[in-house]
Amino acid sequence: MDSLLSPAILFFFLGAFATLVRSDLEMPRPAARLLSLYLLMSIGLYGGYKLSLGGIDGQALAVLGAAMLASFLMPFGAFALLRTRLGTEDAAAIAATFGSISAVTFITAVAYLNQSGIAYSGYMVAAMALMESPAIVSGVLLARLATNRAAARSRETKNAAASLPGIEWKQLVSEATLNGAVILLIGSMVIGYATGQQGWDSVSPLVYDPFKGVLCLFLLDMGLIAARRLGDLKRAGVFLIGFGIVVAVLQGLIGVGMAWLLGLGAGDALLLAILFGSASYIAVPAALRLALPQANPSIYVPLALGVTFPFNIILGIPMYAWLIAQLGIGAG
Repeated sequence: MDSLLSPAILFFFLGAFATLVRSDLEMPRPAARLLSLYLLMSIGLYGGYKLSLGGIDGQALAVLGAAMLASFLMPFGAFALLRTRLGTEDAAAIAATFGSISAVTFITAVAYLNQSGIAYSGYMVAAMALMESPAIVSGVLLARLATNRAAARSRETKNAAASLPGIEWKQLVSEATLNGAVILLIGSMVIGYATGQQGWDSVSPLVYDPFKGVLCLFLLDMGLIAARRLGDLKRAGVFLIGFGIVVAVLQGLIGVGMAWLLGLGAGDALLLAILFGSASYIAVPAALRLALPQANPSIYVPLALGVTFPFNIILGIPMYAWLIAQLGIGAG
């Protein structure tokens, strides 16, 4: 109930309500983009500052490695399940979407931790940045491999499946790793790390104190957008809507298990669960427009934004926090 009654979540509901009753309430696109840039900058600076206090140790490197590996591998299981119902390109696009992360969900989880007084490590911001791209690569690989296998069977050519034509790797890597959100996040983290305590003290009145208020405005806009996407979910059907919740929870539980194995604190465990269980609706769609143009964005974007995102910020975050507390993760 504390999560549901937090101002940020209630503003999300307000935005959704305004759309559903056909209000003319809207957020100007330049303002919405400015809010998102502010939130990413704030998270990056704070993560870099926290990282400067604790440094990068063996545990941090283990978490970063596990996060990147999980982002690359999680689409494989999702793709195998989706191929029973969808075509190759759509299955690969959805799998890549759920292998990557939602920065907004991460930011909401950070706000939850701050409100609850639970500490977390600065390197979790680096984990978020590093999980953006591997899923895009594996999603494209899955699509190309499946297409080539089908071509090999139809042509009865043994070595056709060994080739991977049609992947513009330079453009794909550029789109996946050099988009503005990733550059701002990593750059802010580097700046926060380099300037340390002195730098943080000078910018915290701008990037820390107003954070909750800006998050309320941003989630108001996300509520407006998510409600507009509800109509598109009719095309997805019950199977995909269930997929958007069940797979998110399963991957989130894997994140909890990984946190337990790595001996993380409660705050880091929650953030890792959210990273594993969220779905991208910004970075991945931008990259897939280039890499998998045949995939239908009216399926994978509304699924991530209209189903998984609201589920995570309303129920997923407090659910994982409760589970982590019950398991005693970070209690020692």
